[in-house]
Amino acid sequence: MAHLTIYRETTPDSTIVSNLFIDEYMRDANDAQLKVYFYLLRMMSARQATSVTDIADKFNHTEKDVLRALKYWQGLKLLDLDYDTEKNLVGIHIHDLSAANVSDAAPASRKPSSFVPAPAAAPSASPRPSEALAEDSAPGEKASPYSKPSYSADQLKAFRDRENTAQLLFIAESYIGRPLTPPEMKTILYFIDVLHFSDDLIDYLLQYCVDKGKKDFKYIEKVAVNWAEEGITTPAQAQKQACRYDKNVYAVMNALGKSSSPTKKEVEYINRWIKEYGFTADVILEACERTVLATDKHRFEYAEGILNSWKRQDVHHKSDISRIDDAYRQRQKPVAAVPKAANRFNQFAQNSYDFEALEQELVSN
Repeated sequence: MAHLTIYRETTPDSTIVSNLFIDEYMRDANDAQLKVYFYLLRMMSARQATSVTDIADKFNHTEKDVLRALKYWQGLKLLDLDYDTEKNLVGIHIHDLSAANVSDAAPASRKPSSFVPAPAAAPSASPRPSEALAEDSAPGEKASPYSKPSYSADQLKAFRDRENTAQLLFIAESYIGRPLTPPEMKTILYFIDVLHFSDDLIDYLLQYCVDKGKKDFKYIEKVAVNWAEEGITTPAQAQKQACRYDKNVYAVMNALGKSSSPTKKEVEYINRWIKEYGFTADVILEACERTVLATDKHRFEYAEGILNSWKRQDVHHKSDISRIDDAYRQRQKPVAAVPKAANRFNQFAQNSYDFEALEQELVSN
């Protein structure tokens, strides 16, 4: 009897998680770390590519949150991070969670400890009205220098009465598209009072987040804290840091043979191609490839010329480019010469004469 082929009507829509991971690693990981690891398993199972930016957008985290989670799992030897020569993350190698591979890396089991009630806290003096109350931190942890205070109504009123506050709040409301709530105004105060952001940096922060489709102030606050931890104090520094994790900018720079950080003008070109022209990545990379083959200088300007021409010719997909190329080749074809009728005068090789030169020669004689 012939062998039978057994198959499903559809591909199983599931992701396998190792029991060892559930038993040994889940309990110590925080929310962001678990989301990142499970999502990596999901994408690996589906054989789909992803990026730090994609993961951050997926879970409303910042790129730095994602990188922290990746380094956490790397520290436990559950995965390896691959970098290129410019220290850019280019690959993630997830390890097989078999006992042989993780026996050395698995966290040590904790022995159950007896419950010891904490001593009663001594009553503390009420804080002065002029002081902001920092958010509670876990016992034994050092308070972060960027902890967000709990501002009082009087402090918020004093902030709103400042000379430049009205203009700053107007800018913020313009980006968000609605009036700010009191908690959101307190967040703006936090940017100035604790993070020491300038008005220009707050302006760029709001623009950056809104451009990414993020108007939630919790997300905006996460980005601001990450910038503060990175020592960012100017919009130029923030732009440079943001470009490191922007997969579109990184891909275009690589395609044009650029290894340095993009300049402001180069970022403007890339944003124009994506946002104003509406081109997909494959169309932009095709223009970059043609640019590299054509010139060694002024490559952004050359690519701009190609993409601007494609936009005027209604290119929307990479397949549209073939239509334009075919039309161009048709225009460049030489017109076939009409053959002359054969007779006894033109059966021989014809000579071409420079009649003006002959005339000059005759005159001189």
